Amino acid sequence: MKANQANIGRLRLDYTGMMQNSYNPRGWTMEKLVTMQPTLTLAHNSLQSQREKGGLDFSKLLIDMKLLLPALLEYADEVSRDFDYFVILGIGGSALGPLAVQQALNPYYYNEMSLSQNPKRPRFYVLDNIDPDRFTDLLKVIDPQKTMFNVITKSGATSETMAQFMIIRDILRQICGADYHKHIVVTTDKEKGNLVPLVRSEGYRSWVIPAGIGGRFSELTPVGLLPAAVCGIDICSLLEGALLMDERIRESELLTNNPAQLSAALSYLAWQEGKNISVFMPYADSLKTLSDWYAQLWAESLGKRFNRQGQEVLTGQTPVKALGVTDQHSQVQLYVEGPRDKAFTFLTVERFAGDYKIPSDESLPDDVQFLGGHSLAELLHAEQKATEYALTLAGRLHRKIIMPELNAYTLGQLLLLLMWETAYMGELLDINAFDQPGVEEGKIGTFALMGRAGFETRRREIEEYAKTFYVLA
Repeated sequence: MKANQANIGRLRLDYTGMMQNSYNPRGWTMEKLVTMQPTLTLAHNSLQSQREKGGLDFSKLLIDMKLLLPALLEYADEVSRDFDYFVILGIGGSALGPLAVQQALNPYYYNEMSLSQNPKRPRFYVLDNIDPDRFTDLLKVIDPQKTMFNVITKSGATSETMAQFMIIRDILRQICGADYHKHIVVTTDKEKGNLVPLVRSEGYRSWVIPAGIGGRFSELTPVGLLPAAVCGIDICSLLEGALLMDERIRESELLTNNPAQLSAALSYLAWQEGKNISVFMPYADSLKTLSDWYAQLWAESLGKRFNRQGQEVLTGQTPVKALGVTDQHSQVQLYVEGPRDKAFTFLTVERFAGDYKIPSDESLPDDVQFLGGHSLAELLHAEQKATEYALTLAGRLHRKIIMPELNAYTLGQLLLLLMWETAYMGELLDINAFDQPGVEEGKIGTFALMGRAGFETRRREIEEYAKTFYVLA
């Protein structure tokens, strides 16, 4: 189904808070912004070259996924019909993306809804960590015999995910017998990795993570599309929204018309001026987990020790998660009066699905009574605008991504915009935005400490290092 673009609308990027005006003399002029165009054109050409060589290509990916939709939807309906619980075993992008989309597009208390309110859609859980208490508590809540477990790992060597899989598989074998494999669906590489032979030998249903796609860029693949479809989310509209954003980004090489180039230019200029922290602040509780996804996307893509020439640059902008209005009461004091080392992105929703009017009551004190007659949405919008204005007066750089409504179509646009902005930012920083070498050292250490063959020397090094700690008991 194709979303009604006229009714649902397009994202807008308001960057007034980064531009020079009478309220904010610290902002930039349009002339300064436009000086970024030659550099952005080089970045565009570099990304185009990478695509032609078989690198990451969001457009091709989206078209391929659109062709896969009928099979995904058919399977999702089967799972919804046969199971009461759907549990993701994954970590990083394999967990954050699916969880962000679920919380953004389904009711906030989705898992607490009765079957009459939520006709035959499984309860949804994500095990994105290996805390043993959390693992134990989940098994007290779900019935494994009525659960589909979605194991998501491209390599099949992710220690956390594979440990969970091994435990769950053992439990299912004990209680389900020969049918245990019907409770496991695998999302992994097409040809490589530890799970591929298991899919063949043990008979699991499987879906493919496309080649060249890292976890943080994988939400618009079966990694995210399958869980979303199982939980009743309109993945057709999600992809249509992403395709619209992709078209907007490709139709112009000018930053004034290209949302990804403009976003990357704003972020890069802020970084050049010493804004080493990127605060991402949605004003909607349903988008809170999207901040977690954004934090991984930005940090893992752009935090790099070396540039493409092998020079040590120690670059990257630290993402910070905030939630409006909650964090107006915990963080905004720092943002307004603290160090000038931050750039801010507000994420706002113009029209909410539901709202409540605040009753008028003349018996209340004057400093409360004024709220009467307004709605919660009005109050939320007022709080966001007031925070934006306070940052402007303090000379702090900020921008705003405006969603007309929060739905699958607008969320698809947002996801792809942030991915493309990250890709452009990687080019501007002259680093590889699609690898994560800094993560590997921790993985190797885990292998060593857990007794994986071939890592004995590293284990001895870590154990010797541990002896040097000072501990106050």
